[in-house]
Amino acid sequence: MKIFLIVSIIVISFILISIYIPTIFISKHIYKKELTKEYNKDKWGRFCSAPWDSEQVLMYDKGLEFEKENKEYKENLEITNDNLKLYGEYFNFSKDKSVIIVCGRTESLLYSYYYAKPYKELGYNILVIDNRCHGLSEGNFIGVGFTEQYDVLAWAKLIHEKYNQNHIILHSICVGCASAIYALTNKDCPKYILGMVADGMYKTFYATFITHMKDIKKPPYPLANYVMLRLKKITKVNPKKYGPINAVKILDKPLLMIHSKEDIYSLPKCAQEIYDNSNKELTKLVWFDKGRHSHVRINNELKYDNTIKEFVGEYFKS
Repeated sequence: MKIFLIVSIIVISFILISIYIPTIFISKHIYKKELTKEYNKDKWGRFCSAPWDSEQVLMYDKGLEFEKENKEYKENLEITNDNLKLYGEYFNFSKDKSVIIVCGRTESLLYSYYYAKPYKELGYNILVIDNRCHGLSEGNFIGVGFTEQYDVLAWAKLIHEKYNQNHIILHSICVGCASAIYALTNKDCPKYILGMVADGMYKTFYATFITHMKDIKKPPYPLANYVMLRLKKITKVNPKKYGPINAVKILDKPLLMIHSKEDIYSLPKCAQEIYDNSNKELTKLVWFDKGRHSHVRINNELKYDNTIKEFVGEYFKS
C-alpha cells in the first residue's frame, strides 16, 4: 500500500510537472509576442498595422488624408514620463479646447488621424499620441492602461500649460479606453479633463485577452492566467480583478460608450455590464449593428460622428 502511494505521488508529480513547465514556457512566449517588443524592436511603428486588411488600409488612407489637409496646423510634441520619451502631434486650430485621441494596442498615432474629423468640426484642437512602446515613443512593454494612464495625464498637463487648454476630453479605442478611464478616475486627474468617449471598451483586460486567444486559435486556459501574472508583476495591478468595469463605478465625469454588436473581443454583454455599473446620468451607451472591434466608424461614419457631436453638445457646452 505504501509503495503504491509513493508510486502514485511520483506519477502525479511527473504529470503535473510535464504540464506546468510547457505552460510556463508557452505563456512567456505569448506575453512577449503580444505585449512586448522583445522579439521585434521595430513592430508597432508608424505604419499600417494590418496592410492585408482592406478596412484597416482604408482607415489609414482616410486618416492620412486628414493629416495632409491639416498639415499646416500640425506641431510635433515630446514629453518625458516614467523615464520614457513619448511623442505626439498637435493640430493647433487656435481653439480653446482639445481632444486627446488614445489608440489601442499595436497602433501608432497614424491610426488616430482617422478619428480626428468630427472633433475638428466641433471646434477642437487635436492631440494624437504614440503610446509608450508604439510609433516613435520609447518603452518595451504594454501596460494595458495601468501604466499608460500616467502618460495621458502628462500629455493633458502639457497642452494645458503650453496652450492654455482648460477644456480637454479623451477619445479612446480598445486598450486606449482603459488608459483613458484609469486617467479620469486617478486621484490626480485635473478638473480640466472633462470626460471621455470609449470605442470598444472591455470589462477587464483578462476578459478581452481570453476572447483574443480564442480568435487566434490558442487555448486560453491556463495560458491567459500566466500571462496575467506576468502583467501583474510589471504593472503592480491584477488585470483579472481590476478593469474598466471597476473604474466606471467611481467615474464622475461624462462617458460615451460606442460599441458594435459584432465585437468579438470586447463582447457586447460585457459592454452592457459596464454600462449597468455606471452613473446613468453621466453615461451613454450607443450600439452599432456593424463593425468588428475597432472598426466601428468605418462601417457608419455618419452615425459615429453624429453620436460624438450629440454627446459633446449635451455634456461639454462651451
